[in-house]
Amino acid sequence: MTADNQKSRITRRGFLERSVGAVATAGMLAGVTPAAAYESSEQETVKSGASISGKIALEEHFAIPETLGASFAASGPPEFQKQIQEIGSMRIAEMDRGGVGLCILSLTAPGIQGIPNVSQAISVSRKANDHLAEQITKNPKRIKGFASLPLQDPQAAAQELTRCIKELGFCGALVNGFSQVGEEDSAVFYDLPQYKPFWETVQQLDVPFYLHPRSPLPKHQPAYEGHAWLTGSIWGFAAETSIHVLRLIGSGLFDDYPKVKVIIGHLGEGLPCNIWRIDNRIARTLGARPKAKQPIGHYLRENFYITTSGNFRTPTLTEVMQEVGADRILYSVDYPFEDMAVAGEWFDHAAINEADRSKIASGNARRLFRL
Repeated sequence: MTADNQKSRITRRGFLERSVGAVATAGMLAGVTPAAAYESSEQETVKSGASISGKIALEEHFAIPETLGASFAASGPPEFQKQIQEIGSMRIAEMDRGGVGLCILSLTAPGIQGIPNVSQAISVSRKANDHLAEQITKNPKRIKGFASLPLQDPQAAAQELTRCIKELGFCGALVNGFSQVGEEDSAVFYDLPQYKPFWETVQQLDVPFYLHPRSPLPKHQPAYEGHAWLTGSIWGFAAETSIHVLRLIGSGLFDDYPKVKVIIGHLGEGLPCNIWRIDNRIARTLGARPKAKQPIGHYLRENFYITTSGNFRTPTLTEVMQEVGADRILYSVDYPFEDMAVAGEWFDHAAINEADRSKIASGNARRLFRL
């Protein structure tokens, strides 16, 4: 496809998304509680006239040699593997192409979570964090970091998070889904009782925790048998992460630690568009119910933030805005798995009002991370 054709394709897609987005915004259901969470201003929803610079992106990845071979970047060509390891001029140039002023970087999945040996997980997480901290010193105005954590050992994870926040100046943590602990086919989720001291540390430090997807393990994915293409970002990521989120909420975690803030990507991993049905069926079920004291949607709107990473679709964005409110949405790209310029082109021209565009581009992140 030529550059001109590519530009034309994006323009046509943008036109369709803006048209559908405008209809979705105009057609909000009156009197529905989730929709009331999104209070659109009376300002007319228009296309942004120019690209927005200074965006803050926070699901942007890097790798180190110790984790690259087992990462989702391993199957990429040599150029891509070089791209994900580089934290310097090439990355800065890509940020400039997309109008991104600041990136908060994180170790690409499965990262530390895919290391079953506990002592090795602790060692590699510290090495990854030290490496990222060193790179940040070279471009402190453009690059910041999320801690990689060895959640195979909750106490060690709490200690490493504390070090990363207090000594390295990181913005929070990004964890790549469940952890393998001791055995290759184990999958340990963070709603379990042994993680309560860790969550207490997260609340005390008052920093966000980004729950990033990973693929289900072969032992746990019979539904995908014969359809390996479903296991990753196409479907498995969203399924795995949304279940993990529901486990966290349903366990009563946010009743015990109400100030904990969790970020999820890809415009909510499908949860916002399903939240009414989830709460409706919980209210009407004759079977088991979650331990949480409030409806699931309450916690989604009070304890969660949602990013645009890797989901550049205006009707989906407006749906999420209606469900959780524009104040809870953060701009992200998912670099280098997604293109900075394509993401920026979409967001800069999405049919949302300019006040919300400014919040999502950087205002919400500046408030959340105290930048």
